[in-house]
Amino acid sequence: MNKSVGKSVNELESRLLKTGAERLALLGKHSETLMQAYTRDEVPLESLSDSALRKMLAARILWRPDEQSGVKLAPKVRELIAEMLADETRRHVNADVAETLELIRSLVHSYREARSRGEHWKLEQQLMRLRQEVDDLNGRFADAIDSLWQRLNSDFGFVSQLNDKIRENDRAQKQIARLLDGLALINFDELIELVGSDGSLRKLLISQLQQQLSNHYTGLREVQRRLIELMARFRKQQARSRLISGMAAFMREHPGFVPGNYARRSEVPALVNQAAPLNAAAAPALDRNLDNQVLADLLHQLPQPRHTTQTVEAAAPAQAQESSLAAARQQVLKQDVEHFYLSVIDQPQAEPVSALEYLHESPLEWPDEIWLFQVIAEYQGLPRNDQRAFRLTQQETQASAYNHLRLIHDVELQLAV
Repeated sequence: MNKSVGKSVNELESRLLKTGAERLALLGKHSETLMQAYTRDEVPLESLSDSALRKMLAARILWRPDEQSGVKLAPKVRELIAEMLADETRRHVNADVAETLELIRSLVHSYREARSRGEHWKLEQQLMRLRQEVDDLNGRFADAIDSLWQRLNSDFGFVSQLNDKIRENDRAQKQIARLLDGLALINFDELIELVGSDGSLRKLLISQLQQQLSNHYTGLREVQRRLIELMARFRKQQARSRLISGMAAFMREHPGFVPGNYARRSEVPALVNQAAPLNAAAAPALDRNLDNQVLADLLHQLPQPRHTTQTVEAAAPAQAQESSLAAARQQVLKQDVEHFYLSVIDQPQAEPVSALEYLHESPLEWPDEIWLFQVIAEYQGLPRNDQRAFRLTQQETQASAYNHLRLIHDVELQLAV
């Protein structure tokens, strides 16, 4: 039984392929005639033979509305040509989502039934049709967004009047609203429940479709934003054109009208008064004796400024917040230097004592620079009379031949004899 069913399916596919190829060949063979019919109201029959006309009517490429009418292009063929040419004057932005979703539900049920019966050939066929329907759905949305972008890029150039531009913009806004309503019909919670745990269906109807619809949403929102900007621009142009046309009509009715000098009027109309007002600078003329009394009266009438008394708190001397550890180290350093001075006093015959030699021979662990700095600071901090009792000699050298900075290497201290 499966073999007979498979054979009938193959025969059906071969018959479809043969018929489709013949009808597509008709489109290519009579392409010039079809394009003439696309640009006209009726098909020029003088370029078609009777057999070709019968074949194209049977293939639904052409149709005759009634006996009194001529032969015309089929609506689907006209839409196909408009899509291929990107003819924005005849392209239709339409995405019948509800019918597609109903067909997808039916195909999913058929797919699951074929899987439960083990009919693998039908399983592959239903999955292929599902892919085609999803691709067609995405294609319709993509074509609609592309059509809207074509209008934006041409700035609605296929309409000449401003009112036509506004009407075309409004029509595009309504088309976007219908497309967004169509996208809102796709309920992924329902699709998740519908496909169940099948991996192929989940990948096709959940992950891929969701990503594609997200891109469609983004594109439609961007088109809608651009359309709103264009509508605002068109409305502004319309207001200006109405103002100019109204002024021109008024001038035709009143040919002797002369505009007044609005700059000399005390009350300027709001339509003309677009510039910010200028405040004229003025100053009293103190050199005019006649105005002295007037200026004095004005000066006496000025309100006297009121100065509020502010309570000022008594300032206290700032106290340096020294760290207790740093203060203790400084005190120890000062005491060690004082011991150095006492050792100099105890030297026989007032011999000079090197500060660094004393530091290195003693158990003290002060850095050389800090030790020398403190020895010099202690000497400079002594009173004048006490400084005369000592003689401080600095062993220093010049930093370089080009730098006159003096570098102190050591300090010698001795009693002044």
